Amino acid sequence: QVQLVESGGGLVQAGGSLRLSCAAYGNILAINAMGWYRQAPGNQRELVASITSTSNTEYGASVKGRFTISRDNAKNTVYLQMNSLKPEDTAIYYCNALIEESISGSGSIAVHDSWGQGTQVTVSS
Repeated sequence: QVQLVESGGGLVQAGGSLRLSCAAYGNILAINAMGWYRQAPGNQRELVASITSTSNTEYGASVKGRFTISRDNAKNTVYLQMNSLKPEDTAIYYCNALIEESISGSGSIAVHDSWGQGTQVTVSS
């Protein structure tokens, strides 16, 4: 069974920075796309940024130029560096990853569209 564990959320003033981390655990063969999504109260979950296994990136329009996504494949970890934060960035941030898991004893592979538990980011004005 695979698991995503997020860290790095918190409270910051407008204009400040935070760095989110998300590490994947389990019997992992490969991790394909990884990404960050966010959901504010009353809003739908939206894409913040994503990164492929070859480090091609995509950003939501509202965060372009302020946020940077990166990954460390050796650590099965994805990061989100958030700069110039605004109050409208306040949300729960969720990590997502498409993970190939080796099933012990069976020789088979399972593919998981996995989500983290979410981490709160609050930006005060």
